Amino acid sequence: MRAELEKIVGAPALDERPVRDHWPLGIMDERAGIAPPRVLVARPSGREQVAAILRWANANGVRVTPMGGGSGVCGALSPETGELVLDMGAFDRILDVDQTNLTCRCESGVNGLILEKHLNELGLTLGHFPSSLPGTTLGGLIATRSSGQESSRYGNVEDMVLSLAVVLPDGTFAAPRPGPRSAVGPALHQLWLGSEGTLGVILGAVLRVHRLPDAVIGRGFAFADLAAGLEAMRSIMQSGIRPLVMRLYDAADTAFNGYDLPTGGCLLVVATAGLPAVARAEADAVTTFAGPAQDLGQDPWVRWQSRRFNLSAERMRSHLEPAGAYLDTIELAAPWTVLPELHEKVTSAIAVGGLALCHFSHAYEQGCCAYFTFGGSGETEQAARSAYMRAWEGAMSAAMELGATISHHHGVGQVRARWVADEMGGWMRVWRSIKESIDPNGVMNPRGVGGARS
Repeated sequence: MRAELEKIVGAPALDERPVRDHWPLGIMDERAGIAPPRVLVARPSGREQVAAILRWANANGVRVTPMGGGSGVCGALSPETGELVLDMGAFDRILDVDQTNLTCRCESGVNGLILEKHLNELGLTLGHFPSSLPGTTLGGLIATRSSGQESSRYGNVEDMVLSLAVVLPDGTFAAPRPGPRSAVGPALHQLWLGSEGTLGVILGAVLRVHRLPDAVIGRGFAFADLAAGLEAMRSIMQSGIRPLVMRLYDAADTAFNGYDLPTGGCLLVVATAGLPAVARAEADAVTTFAGPAQDLGQDPWVRWQSRRFNLSAERMRSHLEPAGAYLDTIELAAPWTVLPELHEKVTSAIAVGGLALCHFSHAYEQGCCAYFTFGGSGETEQAARSAYMRAWEGAMSAAMELGATISHHHGVGQVRARWVADEMGGWMRVWRSIKESIDPNGVMNPRGVGGARS
């Protein structure tokens, strides 16, 4: 196997090592002495090398998983002995930024934070800020159908990707299609957004970018209860305002973040942006929608900005070092009318270990994301694992019962695999048909959405 791959990429571009993402259950397994297997990792440096590797994999029945920054948290990157990982880190070029048409063309291995900083130097932004941004790659963000902290203004990753360059499992190259939009058939590149490496290898993308806003106005509001805060969020979004950031913390998360509000009080952090007059007008409108909520001034916004990347996958990994500890996040999404009951049921389900927090963000006119954090510890590793799985079971059951989606932006991987068909319903047949047609030999990531494990 190694000798054949050396002919394609060269010996220096091959190594053998354990590979896995930041899925907490995988980290807990490792802590309990179940080490991840060492697998062969190839680092191709061009399109032809990627195509040759996939042709070789098909001929030899070897499963292949593309790897970006490895910052996922769902177990989609967890190859087994005998499988191959494609490290896309060599595809790290920002090829072109068109400041007139507001597009950016870059390769899939470019780091998310490096791309954003490069755009900022030109007075631009992609507007995509997941908390894991410093450890991400563009390809990983696309493959997991990512969302960022400023999604209510700029949209999610699917709104930013105009077209993709992809190598299909048989080695065929699909080049980016032209134009800001096309009616020449379905937008087939969207199949790769959220595909978790199951349909081929993403080489690069053409992205929609934006000019940096001239002004940003942010502040915090203290609401008496969660219902009042959610109603304010709904009113803001349905008024036509597109806030740069809007995050509502439940009482437990508000206290956890160090805000001493009256019992049951919930913190809303919100920022508006754009031309100075527009940002100010929208900020004034937000204050009106906040109604009787207490205006806390700019401090909550400033504090949030200073901590916006603290809840990263790497930071969560450090909290899982003590024996018997578990910690994870679950991001669901639901209509406004469902969110209060979803919050109640999921919080109850995940509170088995004591820590149960939630904030609401990624708002739309129709609803928003409910982002839960839970954790605890067990007297034994098995007890911790059982409590962790009970929390997930309860959260997924509540989401399915209430008609919420089981994932807003983290993806599927292994942790959600058993519930995918339930959510997709009849569309699961369509997805499987696409997967089997594009990858008939099943060589692409078996732990991605709709893979062999799900």
